[in-house]
Amino acid sequence: MTTIWLWIGFIALVMVFLALDLGVFNRKAHVIGIREAIGWTIVWVVAAMLFNVAVYFMYEHHLFGIGSHFGHVDSVPPAQQLDGTQAAVKFFTGYVIEKSLSLDNIFVISLVFAYFGVPSIYQHRVLFWGILGALILRGAMIGAGATALNYLGPVMNYVFGTILFFTALKMLFSKDEEVHPEKNLFLKLAKRFFHITDEFHADRFTIRLDGRLLLTPLFLVLLVVESMDVMFAVDSIPAIFAITNDPFLVFTSNIFAILGLRSLYFALAAMIRQFRYLKQSIVVILLYVGCKMMFSHLIESHELSNTMTWVSLGVIIAVMLVGIIASHCGKGIGEK
Repeated sequence: MTTIWLWIGFIALVMVFLALDLGVFNRKAHVIGIREAIGWTIVWVVAAMLFNVAVYFMYEHHLFGIGSHFGHVDSVPPAQQLDGTQAAVKFFTGYVIEKSLSLDNIFVISLVFAYFGVPSIYQHRVLFWGILGALILRGAMIGAGATALNYLGPVMNYVFGTILFFTALKMLFSKDEEVHPEKNLFLKLAKRFFHITDEFHADRFTIRLDGRLLLTPLFLVLLVVESMDVMFAVDSIPAIFAITNDPFLVFTSNIFAILGLRSLYFALAAMIRQFRYLKQSIVVILLYVGCKMMFSHLIESHELSNTMTWVSLGVIIAVMLVGIIASHCGKGIGEK
């Protein structure tokens, strides 16, 4: 029960970060420039790495009972202890996986903004509230996933692995990615049951006109972004569970990656389409972690499991680097 205070403390820390973001540093709506976006991206990465140092000490000394065991006693693998190094590597690997998958999400979000014609000055507000909703959604999905893994063990390993496997195949054989917000179920419901204005009203999601509450197009954008995060989570959460089934590591690594998504979007949105081999890199990562999860029951040795975490980290980083380098070289050849 003492770990509850650790969870409360982490959630409080995240709330402080978000309050400082919206209430202090971005109180006034403004266009986020590349230099500012890169600066904030570095800040969020550093914050994640500092937290990973805290993860090391918490698990090394089992503060609040954290890391003394993970996994239900009947799960596969059985309940085990995590030391500081093991926990830090698993956190970092989960963080890298989420960041890698977020690169594809950035491209999709940019298409949504383009479809609705969202002015650059209002995009940060949409992403802020979108990420706040994502925190709640991810927390619920991670809790459900951890519970399912604890009590259903190998069955859920196959389920999650299959989801990742077919997601990868779908990405591999699909044509250039397109978004069709007009087909979004939540968007259709909003248009059916609410009155919607024809134009943006600054950064407001709702306005009152003649005593009626009306939704603005910015709210529709937020609705689409939130609903799309459900699809993003279906990929990313099982992928991190392939690295560890410790709920605290899964949740914290996922959340820190999401917190830096806004700044990463503004830093990369303009150039993300130049990474022509990014899609193939993500496909390879999804196939790898999917297969790893489906066959995780074969890794009975705890030492072998820890080795595989290092292997997974190396594979993920190597695949992303190959995709980035190949994209750069391909661009140079194309320009010639």
